Amino acid sequence: MTEISTLTALQLRDALRSKEFSAREVAGYFLGRIEQLNSSLGSFITVTAEHAMVQAQHADEALAGGQGLGMLHGMPLAYKDLLDVCGVPTSYGTAAFGSAATAQKDSPLVAILAGAGAISLGKTQVPEFGLSCHSENNVAPPARNPLDTRLTAGGSSGGEAAAVAAGMIPFGPGNDGGGSVRIPASACGLIGLKPSLGTIPSDVLEGTLDSFGAPRLTVSGPLARTARDAALLMDAMVDPTRETYLEALGEGSVGSLRGLRIGVSTASPFESAYSIKLSPQAHAALEQGISRLGARGHHLEEAEIFYDPAYPETFSTVWTSGLAAAPIPPGSEARLGTLARSFRERATRRGRDISLAAARRLSEIAADFRTQWGRYDIVLTPAMAFSPPEIGFFTSQDADTDYMRQCQYTPFTSMVNVSGLPAITVPTLVTADGLSMGVQLIGRAGSETRLLALAAQLTEM
Repeated sequence: MTEISTLTALQLRDALRSKEFSAREVAGYFLGRIEQLNSSLGSFITVTAEHAMVQAQHADEALAGGQGLGMLHGMPLAYKDLLDVCGVPTSYGTAAFGSAATAQKDSPLVAILAGAGAISLGKTQVPEFGLSCHSENNVAPPARNPLDTRLTAGGSSGGEAAAVAAGMIPFGPGNDGGGSVRIPASACGLIGLKPSLGTIPSDVLEGTLDSFGAPRLTVSGPLARTARDAALLMDAMVDPTRETYLEALGEGSVGSLRGLRIGVSTASPFESAYSIKLSPQAHAALEQGISRLGARGHHLEEAEIFYDPAYPETFSTVWTSGLAAAPIPPGSEARLGTLARSFRERATRRGRDISLAAARRLSEIAADFRTQWGRYDIVLTPAMAFSPPEIGFFTSQDADTDYMRQCQYTPFTSMVNVSGLPAITVPTLVTADGLSMGVQLIGRAGSETRLLALAAQLTEM
């Protein structure tokens, strides 16, 4: 079965369809990888091996019987422990709920991918309530970076990213409310796409605004080793009956994309509150991105972008306001982690009028982002400010220091969620220590196809 490890997700999907491998062989192979590696990486909270093998048996029977095949027929993947998978506990990364409740039905995205034929192997590690740019909590061991297990895998899709990077699953669906797909993708050397708000229908079943009227921040997106793998999973998440994004990356289309006006920026809206410093590796990764895109025939220039100094406080207010309504059982607040407990206390004390005012202000800031970035076809930034820090770098601190360090590590991601626009992080550099650093490309509304093509240009040298 060593051949399976050499296949991209797209190649594996095609090998399953052609019966080169059975779904049972593939599921068994990846479950074996999980058994071998998870104890050192902490990617999976729960492994559903028995159920996966039953589903794989059904997939093989469907293929043998000539039944219609879904886009991801027989493909193994996993879900963050923020999403419900029917029959599997969901902890949301918190010890405050005590024993995690078993989900009675699938979350909408899980149902869509299951309907496309995907087979879940289990649930992956997240930070508490998905709040942080790491994947450490009080429920299970932290998700560690496969490139160096002393380091964080990022978050909040850190367990998912580590699983993909280590070959425990071929690709994985994440969700991104402030960088939660792009951060772990960058940390683990993957491609991570955050789509526009509303591109994936299941993301906006409750509308495009939160309960206070602020832009809804969280969207779903793929983590993958190649741009085409990301396109395949993106297609399944958007409409599993059409290969729209994958077809757009067909023969000749990637090479023909030329002449884009790309604004390069290292400015961050967090600079008014914190010291934002780029490491030499972050600068080198950005220069690699500039060089490769220039060689592809694009026009790169320094972008003049000026951010509202009210952003840090406004974003923090909106980001944490929902914690006041979190259904924490009475007397369980003490089991919350330091960051979640502190932010929940502040959100509970905060008047509703303050949250409503912050929502209005953030909507204005979002419009300004779109206007400034809209002067360019693409805005190029560093992915992260420095390489992934060690486990405990964030969680060993008080809440304010923890949050400050998160903003300093990820100074370019949350602003894209606020804008509602799409962005993708792409690896461009392997450091002397074997770590991955990369760039972020921010596109206009609906430009996911263009971003995937640019990711292919950056990685297919």
